[in-house]
Amino acid sequence: MGNRGMEDLIPLVNKLQDAFSSIGQNSSLDLPQIAVVGGQSAGKSSVLENFVGKDFLPRGSGIVTRRPLVLQLINCPTEYAEFLHCKGKKFIDFDEVRQEIEAETDRITGQNKGISPVPINLRVYSPNVLNLTLVDLPGMTKVPVGDQPADIENQIREMLMQFVTKDNCLLLAVSPANSDLANSDALKIAKEVDPQGLRTIGVITKLDLMDEGTDARDILENKLLPLRRGYIGVVNRSQKDIDGRKDITAALQAERKFFLSHPSYRHLADRMGTSYLQKILNQQLTNHIRDTLPALRSKLQSQLLSIEKEVEEYKNFRPDDPGRKTKALLQMVQQFAVDFEKRIEGSGDQVETYELSGGAKINRIFHERFPFEIVKLESDEKTLRKEISYAIKNIHGIRTGLFTPDMAFETIVKRLIAQIKEPCQKCVDMVINELVNTVRQCTQKLAQFPMLREEMERIVTQHIRDRESLTKGQVMLLIDIELAYMNTNHEDFIGFANAQQKSSQMSKKKAAGNQVIRKGWLTINNISIMKGGAKEYWFVLTAETLSWYKDDEEKDKKYMLPVDNLKLKDIEKSFMSSKHIFALFNTEHRNVYKDSRQLELASESLEEVDSWKASFLRAGVYPERNVDKDKVEVEEARGDGQIHSLDPQLERQVEIVRNLVDSYLSIIHRTVRDLIPKTIMHLMVNNTKEFIHSDLLAQLYSCGDQNTLMEESPEQAQHRDEMLKMYHALREGLHIIGDISTSTITTTMPPPVDDSWLQVTGMPSGRRSPMSSPIPQRRAPPGPPRPGGRSASGPPSRPAMSPDPGTPSIPSRPNRAPPPGVPSRPSKGSPAHGESPQSSIEG
Repeated sequence: MGNRGMEDLIPLVNKLQDAFSSIGQNSSLDLPQIAVVGGQSAGKSSVLENFVGKDFLPRGSGIVTRRPLVLQLINCPTEYAEFLHCKGKKFIDFDEVRQEIEAETDRITGQNKGISPVPINLRVYSPNVLNLTLVDLPGMTKVPVGDQPADIENQIREMLMQFVTKDNCLLLAVSPANSDLANSDALKIAKEVDPQGLRTIGVITKLDLMDEGTDARDILENKLLPLRRGYIGVVNRSQKDIDGRKDITAALQAERKFFLSHPSYRHLADRMGTSYLQKILNQQLTNHIRDTLPALRSKLQSQLLSIEKEVEEYKNFRPDDPGRKTKALLQMVQQFAVDFEKRIEGSGDQVETYELSGGAKINRIFHERFPFEIVKLESDEKTLRKEISYAIKNIHGIRTGLFTPDMAFETIVKRLIAQIKEPCQKCVDMVINELVNTVRQCTQKLAQFPMLREEMERIVTQHIRDRESLTKGQVMLLIDIELAYMNTNHEDFIGFANAQQKSSQMSKKKAAGNQVIRKGWLTINNISIMKGGAKEYWFVLTAETLSWYKDDEEKDKKYMLPVDNLKLKDIEKSFMSSKHIFALFNTEHRNVYKDSRQLELASESLEEVDSWKASFLRAGVYPERNVDKDKVEVEEARGDGQIHSLDPQLERQVEIVRNLVDSYLSIIHRTVRDLIPKTIMHLMVNNTKEFIHSDLLAQLYSCGDQNTLMEESPEQAQHRDEMLKMYHALREGLHIIGDISTSTITTTMPPPVDDSWLQVTGMPSGRRSPMSSPIPQRRAPPGPPRPGGRSASGPPSRPAMSPDPGTPSIPSRPNRAPPPGVPSRPSKGSPAHGESPQSSIEG
């Protein structure tokens, strides 16, 4: 490489990988790495063992690799292995490494072929390896084995995708030569996640197991299914060699001999084999890391900035410092008081955008829910007139009354005023529930001190409950005061003289006819599927009509519905719908909209529905009252329902009392809607705010040991440790990256190839071609010099020479030395003196 800094790139990523794996954050950082993918028994594990020169991976039939193995190879004078989950323990015996991998796999996945995406981190130090980081992934399988779930194929695929879809992950696609390359699982994955072929390195295994008369020359020369980074062929040990414990060093010699002696591959021998593959991977991973350094540095810096403020509080943290606990308690109480007041009074910071809460919710209770509950009490017109007529006749008794009795008015009014008590108490209950919810939301910031949070919630909630009885008593007192005296001299009361002027009220309503009460989106829910199903429209409600348009520009009017004789009722939500629904219907049993007896309107939000209902009240559309049907039928059978219509004088008296009741009740309703919220605010809401500011801290001090209150939760202690580890890992990563010189000259990306096969649905057949030189030879005969290269004559090639430390491009000299890992003495199958391994090039 160009300088020592570039050599440190792979160890740097190893450190980052370990740092983030130890705190469970490895997946959040897209670190440069090489993922080894391929089908089962494609030879992935053998390639990795050849890199290390040791047998250390589990073997067997079926799925063997059941968890990702992050393998970090580090060039070092001594040879040993370490696991991240066994810190400080060095494994000298690589059989123990295999046993530990199996045990750690079974610990997470069970002993019957289950899989898990949680990686095992293994670091191997050896003088025989180059710095390299690979992730060995489970082989793709089709059929479940043992206790494996039926969707094992999808589970493995999802696990692979977690790694290979990341832009910083190179793909080592391992495919066996003795099967059709077009059906390669590894290349199918590569085609899907890397259609441009920028990240894929092809590896062809089992070249020695191909059928006689066939070879993989076209593939290795990158002519068939070409990849931009090309293919490298390797020869692994056979199962017989593995069972016979054949030494990997001897296997590498045999691999070298195979490529030098095979007529179809000897011209490629210097670009084939495990050692060359390891060297290329080291070079390409280093270059890849160098290319991704700016983005990696930027990501580390942004993550560091995001946690720096929080970590600042933890740097000098001492859990048992009493001064810290006292200070923290004061800060928590003050913060709670501020948060509670902000939620009630409203503020610009931390505004909830998904639903109403705190003061806004209480405001809606006061001005929408509470008035709506009051209006729901209003009697049906027919029922009310009947009650007035009964009251008048019962007051007159046996005599026929000549004048309208005052007592009828007072009796009806008192009964209606007494009904207001229930909505008032319900209003108090709703405000209490919202205050308790607000307290819980404000204490969420105290999650690090669970005892303090629990005690604070208990004290404030108890205070709210204590105020409940006082507030309800005061509210009931207000209603009792209204019942105590009927002020018929009130300036807004119409009096007996004007009670008959009902036309004046009608004229008022007409005058308000053009007044727009509300606009907004609603869904018409009962449009038949044949006509398109439920649709959303822009609705405009006035005092006289309900209109809806195609959109909020209000140009394309779809329908206009008069609100006279309309009432509304709630509709239960259907099983499949999440919307809240209410319906408008005609009290005279006429169709409301086209052929429908009712118009069903729906909204996603319950608050929106309640708000629309309150708006309909202002337009005179009241909720349906639940009347006992049996009682109605009995009364209608008795014929008493028409009693007032038989006597014109009685009918006039009922009309007068009806108008008087309406006038007086409107005064009472205005007063109640004004005074009840004020009473609740004074006795409940404002009092709770004052209690939190002035008395909460004293209550906390009086409840027991402050040290117990300020004990932090185990989750908080763990979070603090994780944040500190993350902080130091990010700082260290940025420090190391800062020392790396990125001005080194490195190998450029190979030129583009015809990768159209990667970007189309069908792959061309990857069947093996007949051997181009079928003559079996043990040694390559001398031949013409390589075009563009030097003459084959020259000093003898020496396989034991160290590799050229320069840029690892494709070698052009025929006597180029093989990569490290080849024994110091040439084997019998090596070329003779003066021969070139590339001398049999044709053409």
